[in-house]
Amino acid sequence: MTKLLLASTSPARKKLLTEAGIVFDTIAPGVDEEEVVEKLAPSSAHDLTLWLARAKAKAVAGEDLVLGCDSALWFQGEILGKPKAPEVAFARWQQMRGNFGELFSGHYLVDHQSGKEVGLVTSTKVHFANLSDQDIEKYVATKEPLEVAGAFTIDGLGGAFVERIEGDYHTVVGLSLVALRKMMNELGRDYLSLWR
Repeated sequence: MTKLLLASTSPARKKLLTEAGIVFDTIAPGVDEEEVVEKLAPSSAHDLTLWLARAKAKAVAGEDLVLGCDSALWFQGEILGKPKAPEVAFARWQQMRGNFGELFSGHYLVDHQSGKEVGLVTSTKVHFANLSDQDIEKYVATKEPLEVAGAFTIDGLGGAFVERIEGDYHTVVGLSLVALRKMMNELGRDYLSLWR
């Protein structure tokens, strides 16, 4: 069995891998995301998520495979990460309601046995419900949207506010299983060896 180390503390990513039957350990990558963004100045959500995923994967040591991931919402020409503050999340939802954005998830896989590494970015178009200010207020009060890219989740309370998606569901959760399988193949590794 192949040993995977997830360089992330995201509960959604951990749950996703567990439900997919993948055996893994987790570690906080300890990457200062704001510092990386300031230094590299990405102009797109594609570049941002790939660079941050790479920084996370490269920040930790592993015996076998290390996976770093990052997500961001591209909305009306702007990159939206975690809002952190309730007023920011509220304002974002006022803009996003009845509209759509594109959620990008960057993945970076480092194979410590072979010394090879590979990155892959996936994206999915997300259509949001036309929520009232009162609904937005109640959602923001749960604090769920404060610490997630784009101020929403699809696998939590926010799932009721995602009208539909065009693309891979797991990309919106923050870790595409399809991307992981493709990266494993590119490294010459067997994806099924990750299963219990």
